[in-house]
This record gives sequence, C-alpha cells and structure tokens, in this order.
Amino acid sequence: MKQLLLFMGLLLVALPGGAGAAATPANPPEFAGISQWINSPPLTLAGLRGKVVLIDFWAYSCINCLRAIPHVEHLYETYKDKGLVVIGVHSPEFDFEKDPANVKEAVTRLRITYPVAADNDLGTWNAWRNLYWPAEYLIDRNGNLIGHHYGEGDYLKMEDAIRLLLGMNLLPGSGSAGNSAAGAVAASPEMYLGSAKQQNLASPETGHNGIRHFSIPARLAMNRFALAGVWEMSDKYAKSVSAHGELQLHFKAGKLHMVASSEQPIPLEIVVDGKLQPTVTVQASRLYTLFDSDDYREHSLILRIPQAGLQIYTLTFG
Repeated sequence: MKQLLLFMGLLLVALPGGAGAAATPANPPEFAGISQWINSPPLTLAGLRGKVVLIDFWAYSCINCLRAIPHVEHLYETYKDKGLVVIGVHSPEFDFEKDPANVKEAVTRLRITYPVAADNDLGTWNAWRNLYWPAEYLIDRNGNLIGHHYGEGDYLKMEDAIRLLLGMNLLPGSGSAGNSAAGAVAASPEMYLGSAKQQNLASPETGHNGIRHFSIPARLAMNRFALAGVWEMSDKYAKSVSAHGELQLHFKAGKLHMVASSEQPIPLEIVVDGKLQPTVTVQASRLYTLFDSDDYREHSLILRIPQAGLQIYTLTFG
C-alpha cells in the first residue's frame, strides 16, 4: 500500500526520503509525557492496531493550525466510523498554551471533537522529532508510518490517502487544484516580539531584555515593526509598561493576527492605512485578528495601547 500511495503522490513527503524525512523516526513512537487527554480516555498506538491513525501536531495560537483544524475535523467526522482515528497532539510554543484550562477552552471554542493529547513538556513532539505546526503523520492498520505532511494545504491528497488505507475508492475529481490551500499567500513572515527570536524590530533602541523606552523611526521598511513608549522585553514577549504604548507595522498580507494576553481587558485602537478598524479587546491568552480583508497589497498598521499590561508574543499573517 505504501508503494501505491507514493506512486500516486498522495502524500507530499513520504517515508523514507524527501525533505525533513531524515529526522522522522522510521517507526511511530508511542505518546510520551501527555499531561491530559481531552475528548477521550488515554490512547496508545499499540492499542490502535487495526485502525488507520492520523496524528496532527498543533497549538491553539498557531494561525496555520487554526486554518487546518476544520479539515482535520472533517476527516474525523467523515471516517471515524470507517476505521480512522484522529489524534490532535497539542504541543505548546508559549507557556500560556500549557494551561489545562486554556487548552480545554480552545478545544471547545474550535469545536474539536476528536481526541486531543496535551503534550505540555513536548515529550511526544521530541519523540517524533517534529519541528512544525501543523504537522500530520499517517499510520496504517499494521502500525506502519506511511507518510507525513507539514503545514497547510493538500487536504484532498491526505483524504485520498486515508481512503485508500481504509479500502475505499479515491474521491471524484481529486488531484485537482483543490488539493492546495485556497486563497492568496501572505508575503510577510511571522514576527516575534520576544528577544529570543526577534528579527524585525525597527526601533532604534535595543530589543534586549529589560525595561526600556522605545521610539518610532521616521520611516518603517517593509516587514518591520516599531514600538513607542515604555516596554518590558523578555525572551518570549514584549509587555507594555506605559499607559499609552504604540506599535507600528509595515506588512504585506490580507489578514493580520496577533498572539497576545493581558490580566485585565485592554481595548486596542487599530488603524490600517489611515482607516479605523473594529476595536479588539485582549484578555485571554490566545490569537487575535487585528485586520481581516481580501486586499493582499502593502499595508501600514498603527496599534494604540491605552494601558499597561499587554503582552505581545507574535504577529502572524494570512
């Protein structure tokens, strides 16, 4: 069956060989270090022999994961009674994603009904030598790792691979452009505000850890952001300290998202290309949408923060 799947190109990256395959274990490792199971009692791969298993690594503040989840849910709802088991392994990037209540709230809010394993200490992530959110791994009935796919897109290819492993025919019209992620592609990369991965800060002041005053340069280049006011910098985030903080950004994308948190509700004033956008109030630790359009040209953002306490982790685009 593996040879048939490879011949038909149903998985983007097959085993062995292919980009990233050198780091992938030849045999599927068991779940390790799972702190809680949601929507299911604890599961093991050994106990799932005889089933086709799809493992999806994700994190609830990852925009790519959020866009892929409806497709994963579709696979589960369509094939769960035909021999497919879907397991979402929630492997956090940020500390707030380790909070059990936050994970449960995200599973409920995102309407995920398949089993979710909370991989808080990245035990399963490391056992699989995984590097990506989202990442999907497909296992046949005999427990063999058939192939994997990183990122969004190729949803019909994955569905056809599952159908073949379940002994079903391919979908009508599969192999068309519908396999790829739809829509325009954002040109701007993910931007981290924390000092550990910070590369896009344009303020003339240093972005190293500590409390310091930032200012906006006269000109902001493409894919650069700048801060104004007093901010506390840490490895993972930038936290507003002054009562009137500001972030400016020059980006190219139709949609702008921000991973942020605050202990108290903070309403944000958002201006894109000189036009006031709907107010976004940050409190829970999660991803927020600041700008949602079908215009994928260059844009300028001014984000005004009226009080201290806003923690910004990343800016992501779609």
